Formats: sequence, structure tokens, C-alpha cells
Amino acid sequence: MLNYAPQILFGIGVWYAINGLLHDIFILASEHGKKYDRDLLRLLMDGHVLMVGGIILLICYSGLKTNSTLAYYVCLTICISMVVYCGMIWPFLKSMVTTILSLTGTVLIILKLIAISNQN
Repeated sequence: MLNYAPQILFGIGVWYAINGLLHDIFILASEHGKKYDRDLLRLLMDGHVLMVGGIILLICYSGLKTNSTLAYYVCLTICISMVVYCGMIWPFLKSMVTTILSLTGTVLIILKLIAISNQN
């Protein structure tokens, strides 16, 4: 499974980015999107958090393929941030898949970093 870490993290990035985009589209199409106020801005920022995290994982893909520890640490930061984000929104939205993907990505990255350090 560690050999497929770049592809798995790329898939997680795609999940984040698409879900963030869909979130913003549905918010803008709902009653919230009719008036620009704090609630709309907060809801749109939720989608942007997902999109930015996903895009960063996608950008890191080439570094992940070359076992760049920097790329893995950047992805670890994103996955841990998403776990925290999911925990913060849990009372309002039980985002099970994103939470599971973020936890899986975190564990996978830690195991991959251990494997990389053992090679050196």
C-alpha cells in the first residue's frame, strides 16, 4: 500500500477539491446564496478550505512520486488540518468520508515517512 501512497493522496486531493467545489455550488444555489452576508461568506469558506487542501495535495503529486519528504510533510499538514476541520464541523455536518480519508492519509503519510527514513 505504501507504494501507492502518491496515487492514494492524489485521489484524496481530488475528493477534497471536487467536494469543495460542489459545496460552494450548492451553497450559491440555495437560499444562502441569495444574500451576501457573514453566513454566506462562512459557508463559502468551508468549500474553499476543501478546494485549497485538495489542490495542494494535487500539486504535491510529482514530489510524492520521487519520495520527497517535503512533499509528504506538506501533505501531512493538509491531512491533519482536514481532520481538525472535520472535527470542528462535526456538530453541524458529520463528514464521515472526508474524516476517514483524512485519517487514512495521515496514517499512510506517517508510515511512508518512516519507510523513507529507514531507507537512508
